[in-house]
Amino acid sequence: MELILIIILLAFLFESMDSMAGMGFGTALSPLLFLLGYDPLQIVPTILISEAITGIIDTFFDHEFKNVHYSFRPLNDATKIGLMMAFFGCLAIFISILLGYFALKIHDIVIKTYVAILVVFMGVSGIIRVKLRKIEFSKTHPKLLIGFSVVAGFNKGIGGGGYGPVITMGQIFSGVYEKSATAIVSFAESIVSFVGILTFFLISFAGVEIDFVLLPSLFTGGFFAALSAPYLVRVVPNKIWKYFIPVYAIGIGIFSFVKLFVL
Repeated sequence: MELILIIILLAFLFESMDSMAGMGFGTALSPLLFLLGYDPLQIVPTILISEAITGIIDTFFDHEFKNVHYSFRPLNDATKIGLMMAFFGCLAIFISILLGYFALKIHDIVIKTYVAILVVFMGVSGIIRVKLRKIEFSKTHPKLLIGFSVVAGFNKGIGGGGYGPVITMGQIFSGVYEKSATAIVSFAESIVSFVGILTFFLISFAGVEIDFVLLPSLFTGGFFAALSAPYLVRVVPNKIWKYFIPVYAIGIGIFSFVKLFVL
């Protein structure tokens, strides 16, 4: 396994986006890596490993920079929300990986098509999210969060992305303050990604071949982004990312369709 400069740069860029806007790493990077010729079993496990580690780093610095406050004794609201979303997301990612890569062994083109559809939908959702910033939500709806957590975990297991946008939107719909919602994503996603890693290792023992060729490059770029992004969340306005990321997602999704079915 070797370091690939373009992958390091892409990982740094999209992990920075992910930390600052609640989406961007798996959602935006997965279809781009598909376009570069990599396969799902090269992409998804390595993204999960990278996000499990960088998510822990993000969580620590988000707490230190007071983007969100976590408390375990007693459990405060942010911690409760993060743990609840992580629990149901873990169940969903475990099931989706077992079905998609072991029991049913879904064909690569189906996974790539699903990711292309997902990333377009996430782009549209991102634009909707910008509009929702003007709306005040005063009451938290836990049942709504559970539903979003299950959908997000399923997306994460199948394509490596689609977790952050779904969870961030779900929290906003459910009454969670937007800046806290973006930070809580990293906390929950790190736990869900870790369970996803364990699931991939489980099916690898059963004969599914996993390729970690991208891991050094993705982790290197993601690690340095995780160190810097929480500080940028605090000091840099979100105006650049709030439109760029959704537009990028829609564009890369459409281009993915063109490459899959036209070129």
